[in-house]
Amino acid sequence: MPKTRKTPAKKSQPLAATLKPYVAPYRCDGTAPFRLKFHPTDDRGGLDKDAAAEIIASNLKHIEDLQQRLYATDRWAVLLIFQGMDAAGKDSAIEHVFAGVNPQGVDVASFKTPSPLELNHDFLWRASTQLPQRGRIGIFNRSHYEECLIVRVHPEILAKEKLPPQLVTRNIWRERFEDINAYERYLARNGTLILKFFLNVSKEEQRRRFLERLEQPAKRWKFAMDDATERGLWDKYQAAYQDVIAHTSTPWAPWHVVPADHKWFARVVIGATIVSALEQLDLHFPEVDKKELPVFTRVARALEAEAKVGKAKRGKRKSPTRRGGGIGASEA
Repeated sequence: MPKTRKTPAKKSQPLAATLKPYVAPYRCDGTAPFRLKFHPTDDRGGLDKDAAAEIIASNLKHIEDLQQRLYATDRWAVLLIFQGMDAAGKDSAIEHVFAGVNPQGVDVASFKTPSPLELNHDFLWRASTQLPQRGRIGIFNRSHYEECLIVRVHPEILAKEKLPPQLVTRNIWRERFEDINAYERYLARNGTLILKFFLNVSKEEQRRRFLERLEQPAKRWKFAMDDATERGLWDKYQAAYQDVIAHTSTPWAPWHVVPADHKWFARVVIGATIVSALEQLDLHFPEVDKKELPVFTRVARALEAEAKVGKAKRGKRKSPTRRGGGIGASEA
């Protein structure tokens, strides 16, 4: 009788390979020309909401585990940068993607209008003061890239930065791109993993979200009149983002152009990107020195013995004094 061959069990794909369809199409690392107009805002990666929910839940668990390993290893720092137009979903993305993370290991910095102190320093100074320590995740909700975005769209802001006039030339934006690339390379060479996310929302979807904020009392606080003013400068901002991403996408600090018209898919892409990058760091919990194991064993035995003694004492205190007769004995 001929021998039958056993079909080998299929090996499960590495996590990074499983998540690749939700990472690779949106990654920009400078190895190919970049055109923002070729990146659709409404892409869903072939998923529906139910399938996306499963991936999001899985990513949450992986990020929770990887954050613990990152903290325990205490070698790498992680810097996540979020940029996008108003109502692109930056706040909600941060909230949902990091829902299961220990807040003690995460620092979130939001960059608003520069203070007088910040204006008296170089344009990268305030970002440097918020960089994450080793073992921690730092999240920039807006970032040093505002210096090449809103400052470029509003030249009056640049005038407030007190630069010597001879340094403000037509090349200032190209020079800032060079400075940022060098700065991020320096951070990467010193153990900071950098991932940058541009939440790419359409003008129509922004209009819809603005209307939602205005019509729902619980969301009106999110709307400011400046939002409407900046919307009028949409084309200028899109041109600025085109230039920023084209000139600052690098292998050591890649941009990820996230389709943001569907918030649930944006969360898939962001979570998958973070999990894939952390997986590549090969993080492990530190191993205990074998010489210390006998000490651990003695401590464990002492703690177990302590528990037995405590249990015995509690048992003596709870033992009731038995008296003769039961219910109705006094009536006998």
